[in-house]
Amino acid sequence: MFENLSEKLQRSFKNLRGQGTLTDENINDALREIRLALLESDVNLTVTKDLIEAIRAKALGSQVATSLSPSEQIVKIVRDELIATLGTDTARFKFASQPPTVILMAGLQGSGKTTTSGKLAMWLKKGGHRPMLVSVDVYRPAARQQLKVVAESINAQLYEGKYDPATDNNTDAVLRLAKEARKDAANFGCDILIVDTAGRLGIDETLMSEMAELKKLLNPTEILFVADAMTGQDAVNSAKAFNDRLTITGSILTKMDGDSRGGAALSIRQITGQPIKFLGTGEKSDAFEAFHPDRIVGRILGMGDIATLLERADEKLDRSKAEAFAKKALGGEGFSLEDFRDQLRQIKKLGSMQSILKMLPSVGPFQGLQQAAGSVDEKQFSRIESIIDSMTKKERLNSAIINGSRRKRIALGSGTTVQEVNNLLRQHTQMSKMFKTMGSGGGKMQQRLMSQMGGGQRFGR
Repeated sequence: MFENLSEKLQRSFKNLRGQGTLTDENINDALREIRLALLESDVNLTVTKDLIEAIRAKALGSQVATSLSPSEQIVKIVRDELIATLGTDTARFKFASQPPTVILMAGLQGSGKTTTSGKLAMWLKKGGHRPMLVSVDVYRPAARQQLKVVAESINAQLYEGKYDPATDNNTDAVLRLAKEARKDAANFGCDILIVDTAGRLGIDETLMSEMAELKKLLNPTEILFVADAMTGQDAVNSAKAFNDRLTITGSILTKMDGDSRGGAALSIRQITGQPIKFLGTGEKSDAFEAFHPDRIVGRILGMGDIATLLERADEKLDRSKAEAFAKKALGGEGFSLEDFRDQLRQIKKLGSMQSILKMLPSVGPFQGLQQAAGSVDEKQFSRIESIIDSMTKKERLNSAIINGSRRKRIALGSGTTVQEVNNLLRQHTQMSKMFKTMGSGGGKMQQRLMSQMGGGQRFGR
């Protein structure tokens, strides 16, 4: 979602390259470009003004390092100020001294509270917690059923409770369900209760009064405002309204994989004074990550986010398979199409190729990769996998036996063409030769790679 802001900031930095020193004139030119980039990316006007003044003060002050070029100086200053705006440290999650810890999910209708409640529960489960979910949204049809489906998909505890719209008073039912859920969580040994609340299309007194009563009843440790990053300034205004009334403890930005301009992420933290704690990065239940200000700023400034990519690899990839593949491929044996398919499936666990490429820097040797991400055909990977699946095990282990008639059969079975089968076989042969070349020469490449993968070091640590 930060591509728009990143592109515009890169353009403003580019204009400073070739300048010998920072002067009032070129600083003003750069700040004008940066201000325009921020505003066009939907950053709040007040936040933009504060950022520009802070950058100006540092650019003209004694903090500037003389060893850096003017463009490098401005990039460093902008980086420091963006991190200060988003929060210098990763926000900590609070837990109650006496379980269950109650988390109240707040936000407008359509912001993704129900889905995010499930993602948060799954994230907590990975950390060894036992969360319980409850929906107190008695207004939206099928809202409680939706949370039930989400809870079942991640195998999380759910308190359903009883609600009869024909006889129950809505407000009384909301408070009763919340109270019963907290008791049920304690009885079942669940140390966290996530309360999915109702939303509205806009801020109204009924919504805020109900949220205030829930806060008074449950005394939640966390009140998390869920904001749709696609809504831009509307999300910022809503966050401010909820914070003024409820004093939120943090926010979660959803739909960060969309094409929003990124301004909400920069504005919400500054306007509310409360940290962004999590990001929703996709539709799947595990597309959810902690918010790291320095990493987000790295993405904005085109420096990439290698740390998050490595953490994702550490979590999702099978290290034993990766090590076995490297040893086999670099050891002179080459690798089979079955090995290739296994590695392809490993890579797919990291997410789409677009999301992977966007975490790489957009400068230096990686320049152009992020732009190329948009042209990546994700379906091609599925076609390759289908072709290999249509082979017999003998063919996958020894591609040399695949003659013309076998190629026709494989193409027919995979719904592809003989030309696509030929292309895959040719690429496999070329890759095998390349790996053999890398593994030759005294085995230095193999020794180096294996020492990195098997020397007790873990990705991202």
